[in-house]
Amino acid sequence: MGLFSRKTNDSSPSNPAMAELGREYAIAQRHGDRKKVREINRKLGANGMSDTDRNSFDQGRRSYADLPPVPGFRRNRRR
Repeated sequence: MGLFSRKTNDSSPSNPAMAELGREYAIAQRHGDRKKVREINRKLGANGMSDTDRNSFDQGRRSYADLPPVPGFRRNRRR
């Protein structure tokens, strides 16, 4: 592993569908998409989650949330 490698030794999520839903949730949160966040929350509330599903969801959410945000472009050329 390199010095700046983001890879971890965590195992893959037991439920990849829930991990993907967690990634979508983190993306929606970062981009301020309240409609998508509420939609995912309703989906989670309707299905009910087991502990393994919750862990997979959190693992997917963390995989995106741990990435630092890309700095936006400057609106003017002055500093």
